[in-house]
Amino acid sequence: MLHDKDRNVKYYQGIRAAVSRVKDRGQKALVLDIGTGTGLLSMMAVTAGADFCYAIEVFKPMADAAVKIVEKNGFSDKIKVINKHSTEVTVGPEGDMPCRANILVTELFDTELIGEGALPSYEHAHRHLVEENCEAVPHRATVYAQLVESGRMWSWNKLFPIHVQTSLGEQVIVPPVDVESCPGAPSVCDIQLNQVSPADFTVLSDVLPMFSIDFSKQVSSSAACHSRRFEPLTSGRAQVVLSWWDIEMDPEGKIKCTMAPFWAHSDPEEMQWRDHWMQCVYFLPQEEPVVQGSALYLVAHHDDYCVWYSLQRTSPEKNERVRQMRPVCDCQAHLLWNRPRFGEINDQDRTDRYVQALRTVLKPDSVCLCVSDGSLLSVLAHHLGVEQVFTVESSAASHKLLRKIFKANHLEDKINIIEKRPELLTNEDLQGRKVSLLLGEPFFTTSLLPWHNLYFWYVRTAVDQHLGPGAMVMPQAASLHAVVVEFRVCREQQDVPLVLAATLPCVLAGGCGRGCSFLTGPVADPEPLW
Repeated sequence: MLHDKDRNVKYYQGIRAAVSRVKDRGQKALVLDIGTGTGLLSMMAVTAGADFCYAIEVFKPMADAAVKIVEKNGFSDKIKVINKHSTEVTVGPEGDMPCRANILVTELFDTELIGEGALPSYEHAHRHLVEENCEAVPHRATVYAQLVESGRMWSWNKLFPIHVQTSLGEQVIVPPVDVESCPGAPSVCDIQLNQVSPADFTVLSDVLPMFSIDFSKQVSSSAACHSRRFEPLTSGRAQVVLSWWDIEMDPEGKIKCTMAPFWAHSDPEEMQWRDHWMQCVYFLPQEEPVVQGSALYLVAHHDDYCVWYSLQRTSPEKNERVRQMRPVCDCQAHLLWNRPRFGEINDQDRTDRYVQALRTVLKPDSVCLCVSDGSLLSVLAHHLGVEQVFTVESSAASHKLLRKIFKANHLEDKINIIEKRPELLTNEDLQGRKVSLLLGEPFFTTSLLPWHNLYFWYVRTAVDQHLGPGAMVMPQAASLHAVVVEFRVCREQQDVPLVLAATLPCVLAGGCGRGCSFLTGPVADPEPLW
């Protein structure tokens, strides 16, 4: 984010313009910077001519780093770093700030815009920390949405029927009714829409500006909804809402920083690549058919931290259901499986490959032990004719979900679920049988990174005593691949006039103490970071 030149340039232009407007009114420019981080925006403000800046940072290791960075750059006489949450900052002769600020500078945004608590922070700041009608950078934010049909994205939120080709014909694994009807997890799915193939979705609406927030005025964190009438561009199934935002740094809207994907961007050739702000995918509670030209209302709902969408067929003013509560998962599946996991389970090609591999090793008298969290491999093994199937689930919640899936498919007495960690298995758990096939995807809910699933290697060793002579293990091998790369963006941004770290302890995860430097560069006459 510190190397996001588009962001930095726009922030500096906006701050410089705000300081100039205040100075033109004959006032001192007093800046409040909430969530200062490294102190970059505060240093921009002082460089732009601000008389003084109060930099708020609640995370102590980061606040300590900001103090050193500000001092290293010679701004200590004009920037005061306050290690508090903004709601704890006091104003008055004995307070953290002697008076209210007249310029509010913040960067409290995530991909969803409000997910880091921007609304309550702004609400409190306007009530207690800044003057009425203060200057604000950014001045305004607008959230945009576009309705699409996308089988691929929809597969990240719903459990589809899974088809298994067997010697007795096709078997279908069906989802439980409550999983099928569940609206899904309330959290946003943030992705790089620019990396999604246009062939993976069908656009059903124009880009719709859903709502705007003026940060220079009192902001409310109360729940609200905003609707836009539109006519579908084509008939199809409304499943997914794609969303992004832009921020305008000045009242006139001339200085704009946008997260729009390439098809909605004013200058796609000059798009800034960024991974800290991406685009949002929201799933409608249920897919709904839409007809080209038949007017509908897309409704954006939000509370103080979350946004969600619904589709209405009548005007929201006439529909009392429009102020609906945030969708909450009531089936457990969305709490146990993340979006990529739903996508994996719904991937029919992936299922077919597992079936193909299983056919090469299964025998009618096989005893199969499946070790993967929330896996349906045990169901595949049963449908392919395995005599006895055991599946290990160390989580009570995962055990409950699998039992529900088995019941929906009349398999509750066909597959044995063992609620234990694999290394604690006993002969009694396996009914005295020796395992002839140890099976894993592998997938484990504790895996934060792909190679963490190599935990299966440990599991295979832990259950070795339960394997019979000549037992097969699938997967049989794994390989880890790596490639060394150089990121051009880092080379382009090496000339940094502000020393943002000088062998300071790493502030990530509370500080590793290794003396990492996360942004350094020559100080003599370079191009500014912004």
